[in-house]
Amino acid sequence: MLSLISIMLVLSFSLQLSGCMTVSAQSLMEGIEPEEIFPIDDMTGGNAALTDFAVRLLRTSTADGGEVLLSPLSIICALAMTMNGAEGETLAEMESALGLSKDELNTYLYTYLSRRPENERYKISVANSIWFTDDERFSVNKSFLQSNANYYSAEIYKTPFNRSTLNDINRWVNDETDGMIPKILKSIPEEAVMYLVNALAFEATWESTYEEDQVRNGTFTTEDGTTENVKMMYDEAYSYLEDEYATGFIRYYKQKRYAFVAMLPNEGVSVAEYIGTLDGESLHEMLSNPSRETVKTAIPKFDGEYSADLSGLLKSLGMTSAFDPDFAEFGGIGSYDVDGNIYISTVLHKTFISVSERGTRAGAATSVGMAGNAAGAPPREPKKVYLDRPFVYMLIDCETNTPFFIGTTMSVKN
Repeated sequence: MLSLISIMLVLSFSLQLSGCMTVSAQSLMEGIEPEEIFPIDDMTGGNAALTDFAVRLLRTSTADGGEVLLSPLSIICALAMTMNGAEGETLAEMESALGLSKDELNTYLYTYLSRRPENERYKISVANSIWFTDDERFSVNKSFLQSNANYYSAEIYKTPFNRSTLNDINRWVNDETDGMIPKILKSIPEEAVMYLVNALAFEATWESTYEEDQVRNGTFTTEDGTTENVKMMYDEAYSYLEDEYATGFIRYYKQKRYAFVAMLPNEGVSVAEYIGTLDGESLHEMLSNPSRETVKTAIPKFDGEYSADLSGLLKSLGMTSAFDPDFAEFGGIGSYDVDGNIYISTVLHKTFISVSERGTRAGAATSVGMAGNAAGAPPREPKKVYLDRPFVYMLIDCETNTPFFIGTTMSVKN
């Protein structure tokens, strides 16, 4: 008898958020209440690890030169929650791939998420839930649930895995992502015993929104020389970025807690080649220390979306045994029947972004499926960075200087 645990994590960014919906699960697991956790004072190590993880994800994902859009925060949250049930070599490989131990990652993410600002001009809201079957053959470890309740405030639902639960999960995800992910599950397989869901929603407007005369017709040239007619948004920024292979800028959202970052590879350098030169340490250093000078900027209005199974990517980062039905060690999650073994079957990631005059709207979903057998500028000539050819972009937290969204634009659709 095969057991299947699908762990579904959903991350969404939006400019318009609805209130949290109460999920009408068939039954609520009792006895799991978040215990007091103390945040850490020094987040330096975690910030560096998250940035490094983002770069490694991007570098591996762009190996074929295609367009990519990832949420490293969504993915690392998915895998961190999953890691609370990992043991032995599987746990060691996950810790190595993510760059922090299980305990370090739990406390870092708890601190990061608990310090999210609440402000009418910008917000990242977070919701987590764990849904598991009431099938008597499945036994879940209370310590696994307790850890995820403690660090991620996960809501716990024990429920029959039927059409009603399918609708409940999809409704919960739809509400928590403001409708950007209206349906995350098409069905619940007979073997499924658990879904672990994380939803985030980001909303912010530009520090200075674009006026009508700042949006004009322009041309975007792809790497193969194709030209596209686009709407370009022109303005000045005051945080300039530069390394050996690219120039860029930071454009802030309201109150400068979050920002849009763009890096334009130099002429003759492809996006894939540029990403190949990046490493987490240098990117984190660059984001932490921009040059304070005027930059003439142009950003195309663009929409982007991406969908991929990240299983192969994560295996290439060293997480191999987690996907092996025979050698995966996830006994910390629970057990199914007598001889079943729990392993990761898929890690699905879907994202969407829209950049316009008022701000940025973006969403992402990550599904980890587990089966048996996530200061003033000196006077000088202004720099100029016009994003009129393929570029790399990020949404960053300006307090930690970490990217929670990272991608490439190879073609513009607007």
